[in-house]
Amino acid sequence: MEPSLPNQAGLILDDFKKMYRLMWQIRFFDEQVENLFAAGKIHGTTHLSIGQEATAVGSGYLLKPTDYMTTTHRGHANTIVKGTDMTKMMAELFGKKGGTNHGKGGSMHIADSDTGNLGSNGIVGGGYPIAVGAALTAQMEKKSSVVMCYAGDGSTNEGSFHESLNLASIWNLPVIFFIENNQYGMSSPINQMVNIPLLSKRAESYGFEGKTIDGNNWLEVINATSVAIKKARNGKGPTLIEALTYRSKGHSKSDKREYRTKEEENQWQLKDPILLAEKQLLEAKLVSEDELNLWKKESKESVQSAIYKAEKMEDVTLADLETNVYAK
Repeated sequence: MEPSLPNQAGLILDDFKKMYRLMWQIRFFDEQVENLFAAGKIHGTTHLSIGQEATAVGSGYLLKPTDYMTTTHRGHANTIVKGTDMTKMMAELFGKKGGTNHGKGGSMHIADSDTGNLGSNGIVGGGYPIAVGAALTAQMEKKSSVVMCYAGDGSTNEGSFHESLNLASIWNLPVIFFIENNQYGMSSPINQMVNIPLLSKRAESYGFEGKTIDGNNWLEVINATSVAIKKARNGKGPTLIEALTYRSKGHSKSDKREYRTKEEENQWQLKDPILLAEKQLLEAKLVSEDELNLWKKESKESVQSAIYKAEKMEDVTLADLETNVYAK
């Protein structure tokens, strides 16, 4: 058997190589988005997930093309892993006709039916009922599809969270509620917003399993997600996964992060998910430093290529405002 990092999903070394590249693609994509906003080439706002790459890759990589996903306003990473073309994503941010949503959705509303991406959502907690509806559809049509519902820690205080968990439980739906707990809802620390130590405990009140994991360790994410997907696909109902992670940037591009300390940020920098992945691969003697550097370089070039192609696409015009709005 080919050597690999031990995992419950049966992933081989080639999978980890692909996942490593994906993590760097996500990191470079969001870094370039930040630069493009600063340069005035992209307008509106954006929410970056730099520092959260392992939650997206460790969970989303395990989904099949026939599975579905909903995600949040901070959804670039999840969208890339689910298979959406980065050029189309960049074009969407630039407001180009060739964007995933013809330049009308922007950073917070990327959707891609071809990859099973039911959409990122600017409404906090807006993805929960959509995910439950998709899971109900899969169940009624007797499909083997599962639905991955990504959400942030702040959304777990929304009514849509509680209503959706209750319905998913009583109907035994094939949905995984994946909470990317990056410690803050905007500027509010989650430990001041709830009176329980673990958000995963909330699943118990609705009668199904909740699990809290280290979201910066891709192996923990892979293992927990693999079990939850298998359970959902076999008709055993929903799971809630709380992945503890940290966004190294602010809530949005205008956030100066004055509500948290440099010491806190530095502590989380030491837990960088990409650095941890590199350490695990190198200590297991599965790859070399040169290979890691090559894959990192290739990932950066793929993002730069996406930007180059997207910038050359045709701009959306006022005449396009009413297209794709009304049903024929």
